[in-house]
Amino acid sequence: MYEAVHAHPDGDATVARHALTASEYGFEGVVVRNHGDRQADYDAGEVADAYGVDVVAGIELRTDDRSQAAGLIDRYREERTLLVVHGGDPDLNRFACEQPKVDVLAHPMRDDGDVNHVLAKAAADNGVRLEFNLGRVLRAEGGTRVRAIQGLRKLRELVETYDVPFVVSGDPTSHLQMRAPRELVAVGEQVGFDAEQLREGLREWGRLAARNRERTSEAFLESGVRLDTHEENG
Repeated sequence: MYEAVHAHPDGDATVARHALTASEYGFEGVVVRNHGDRQADYDAGEVADAYGVDVVAGIELRTDDRSQAAGLIDRYREERTLLVVHGGDPDLNRFACEQPKVDVLAHPMRDDGDVNHVLAKAAADNGVRLEFNLGRVLRAEGGTRVRAIQGLRKLRELVETYDVPFVVSGDPTSHLQMRAPRELVAVGEQVGFDAEQLREGLREWGRLAARNRERTSEAFLESGVRLDTHEENG
């Protein structure tokens, strides 16, 4: 299982500190999902070797302009293992769901955001994962927390109805905000999720990373063409 984090300068802890805590809590890896204008300086391989967890280089693109979003997606698709779009704006939610190059639409129900059956179908058709973000359930209070729970429940119904792929995250900006997988599952169950559904959402980050790394590896000469090393050596 993986957690998707915001590291310094987008958060209060370094990538290394997040990785250490993730290792202690039993995660297999962390996805560094810093916003595009607040990128962290780190060596993923060195951090992974030091703490024994996979470190995935991601980016969360944040803009309210569709044209700019399209340009950023084209720019970063090959530079980052995971490409996430910062959701919440209704227009950007729709745009992201229609883009096969996007891996994850983050917190789509945040602020004024919403997802309906049209967006759910588009996300399913294009393989865009919708994020069940537990951050506000964990850390907000009062009406904000109530609205977050309501949004997650609605999103869950749409995901189940239209078979939309999804990920789960506590969205920590500090190692102090990180929660172990069993804690995230317990919180999600209180919202109404199934425990195995939550675990699958935590695992999906790792599956996405493995898929994208495979696609961009030297084993692929071009789209749909793969080197057969046995044949090459035979």
